[in-house]
Amino acid sequence: MSRLQDRIAVVTGAGRGIGREIALLMASQGAKVVVNDLGANTDGTGSTMIADEVVAEIRAAGGEAV
Repeated sequence: MSRLQDRIAVVTGAGRGIGREIALLMASQGAKVVVNDLGANTDGTGSTMIADEVVAEIRAAGGEAV
C-alpha cells in the first residue's frame, strides 16, 4: 500500500510540465488529485481547459481527480 493511498493532493500548475507529472504520479500512487491550472499562456494571455485534460487522463488510468 502506498503512503499516498486515499490521501488528497492539491496540485497547482498541474496542466502541463512538472505540475502535470506530479499530479499523474500522485494519482498513480493512489492519491485523489485536485488538478488546478489557470490555463493561461506564460505571458498571461489566453485561457484553455488544460486542467480538464489532465483530469481525464488520470480518470482513464483508473484514478480519481477533479
